[in-house]
Formats: sequence, structure tokens, C-alpha cells
Amino acid sequence: MAAHASWNGVLLLGELPVEVSLYAAASSAERVSFHIVNRRTGHRVRRELVDESTGRPVEHDDQLKGYDVGDGRYLVFEPAEIASALPKGERTMAVEGFIDLDDVDPLYFDRPYFLGPRAHVSTDAFGLVLEGMRKRKVAALARAVLFRRVRSLLIWPGEGSFMARTLNFDHEVETQPAILKRVADVKVKKPMLDLARHIIDTKTGTFDPATFDDRYDAALADLVRAKIEGKPVRRRKAPARTKPDDLMEALRRSAAQAA
Repeated sequence: MAAHASWNGVLLLGELPVEVSLYAAASSAERVSFHIVNRRTGHRVRRELVDESTGRPVEHDDQLKGYDVGDGRYLVFEPAEIASALPKGERTMAVEGFIDLDDVDPLYFDRPYFLGPRAHVSTDAFGLVLEGMRKRKVAALARAVLFRRVRSLLIWPGEGSFMARTLNFDHEVETQPAILKRVADVKVKKPMLDLARHIIDTKTGTFDPATFDDRYDAALADLVRAKIEGKPVRRRKAPARTKPDDLMEALRRSAAQAA
């Protein structure tokens, strides 16, 4: 099946326009999903929007967005009013500058995408920008209206295309809780530190995403399969929790397993 572009537009680098398409680089489509059903009838239950005062269903054409101003009152906005207030340039991804990729704290990373040349469009301009950024080892900061929201993006050269990530805004990133900063004040005894270092050294490797599986989704898939086949559902045991007083012993057991 051909990949479906999430967004089509123009990557604008100064006065140089490059027609591009944005493709999702991660998907949750393969996860096990459930519907809500009626326990008594086994029929699927569908959600319906109702008026909280009258309890009556509200037709789609009568559903508007409202801003809560308190005391149960709402400012009501027509779709045209909201559309007129949205920023223009929905098909332009404007590059605002270039930075080192490592300059961006991963806390600001949001969704990953592939950014490639638009189908049936010359790739000369795209290849020029891609190779130029690869040679200079830089990433681009860009801004675009994506899915009716202004978003900042980090764009960097990948294999044959750009990689891109939408970025969280500063006000969306939480500050580190003060309690976490107290960890720096903990005094660690040398024998325990030596054991911890041994465990780290013996388990040091490289990142291979194929070795990580979604255990929750796998458990749900097993549950569904067992139900279909009429087999009993096996309950998984929870891992034993380590008590604070057993920390040294837990380190020793971990070191023995890692050896």
C-alpha cells in the first residue's frame, strides 16, 4: 500500500521553494483496540453528544465550540470565526534558521516524520538542500501550520530524505520537580557504586529497536487469542519489588546475572 502523506506543501528556504510531503514516521495502527459493548446484548455501544441540561441528542450542525467563562456560561464561536483567526500559510513550511541537532533538548521532541520531495515533482531543489545541510552538519528550525495549529519543526538530513520532528512549545514542557533534584544529594557507598558500575559495563550495548516489544499490547493479543480459541486466560505474575533495605542484595543478584 502506498504511503499516505500527512501534509503537502512548500519548504521555503529564503527565496528557494521546495515542494515537499510530510509522512508519519510512527503509528499506533497495529495496536490491539477494543470497542465498548453492552454486557447484556453484546451489541456495540456508540457515543452520542447530548445536551447536558435536556439530555437530548444534539445534531452535528448544531454542535459549536464554546469557551467556558465560568458560572455555566460559554462564549459560542461559529466555525467561520475560528477559521478567520487561524494563521495563514497552511501550505508553507518556512525555515527560520539552522542549528546543531544536539542543541535541542529531547524534552521538546514531539511526533516524528519523514519529509520527502512531493510526488511527480523534480527532486533537484530537494537534493540540493538535503546535501547542503548534510555537508554543513546542521538541522533546520522551521514553522508551519499543521493540522490547524502553528507548529515548530526540527528538520535534519536522513537517508534519502529529511527527518522531522514537531516540537513542543516552551510553555508545554514542564519544569523538573524539585524533589527529583534531591537525588544529587544522595551519598552512595563505594561498594554499591562498584556493583552498579559492573552491571552497567556488562550490559552496555547499542540501541536496537527490534529488541523492544510492546508487552502490554502482546498481553492483550494473547488474551484475545485465548478467548477466540476458548482457552483459559493465564494471569501474569507481577515482578517482585525490592525493599529499600535489600538494595545491596539486589545489586549483588543483578551483578551475578549480568556476569
